[in-house]
Amino acid sequence: MTIATAHPNLTLPDHTQLPESDGTFVKNFQEHPQSLLLTDSIYPVLDSLHPDGRYAIGQDCGIYWRLVEPPERGAEAPDWFYVPHVPPLLDGKRRRSYVLWQEVVAPLIVIEFVSGDGTAERDTAPPWERENGKPGKFWVYEQAIRVPFYAIYEVDKASVEVYELVGNRYQRCEPNQRGHFPIEPLGVELGIWQGTYLHQSLPWLRWWDQDGNLLLTGDERAEQEKQRAEQEKHRAEQEKQRAEQEKHRVEQEKQRAERLAAKLRDLGVDPDEYS
Repeated sequence: MTIATAHPNLTLPDHTQLPESDGTFVKNFQEHPQSLLLTDSIYPVLDSLHPDGRYAIGQDCGIYWRLVEPPERGAEAPDWFYVPHVPPLLDGKRRRSYVLWQEVVAPLIVIEFVSGDGTAERDTAPPWERENGKPGKFWVYEQAIRVPFYAIYEVDKASVEVYELVGNRYQRCEPNQRGHFPIEPLGVELGIWQGTYLHQSLPWLRWWDQDGNLLLTGDERAEQEKQRAEQEKHRAEQEKQRAEQEKHRVEQEKQRAERLAAKLRDLGVDPDEYS
């Protein structure tokens, strides 16, 4: 474990004093919508798990796990991650990064979106094997930060790999019968969904509940509610039409009975005697 720890006479930098970015570009136009999709759809689950609101979601934000120069070499910036039991704001200020020696709690899950061939996301090299001392992402998440779940998503292959920390090593998880990967502490499953989001038709990374129901975004929930309201309106209109038809049928039956009674009276028969 190489996470920096405080010395009694040393004041370590906090999230306001460390670089907010390593200066690299977001790899493609799909990454931002993908992060939004993951965040938007899981909010109801996290709000239920944390009624006090104490959780944080990071999107392409730095997780500082050691103090080195330059500081960026001591950080990884997952494309998406979730940390339980920490406030979304720190000391009333927006988070610029997530500093482990300041907060201690590790993310429960980190997700990397592959843009190249996936080598960087699967790099297990420790820092002592590198001239620049920069370890591989896989090693950092497994051995330094010790994230319980690590997912590697490849949109070009329409695939996702999920690793779970068992003991001191990541074990690759097997998908369930739906082709999803259960993330038990969250009560959700992670998998690939082929569909259209923000006008892009792609194999997106999405969440499902434990029963296999897709977790919807706010817009999807609103659209679903709109369709439900329209269906209810249509059902009410059909019910109204049926009521009007029944009223019309009863009126016709009444008129037929009145015509029949009139004919009987013309024949000298009192229809009331047979009622």
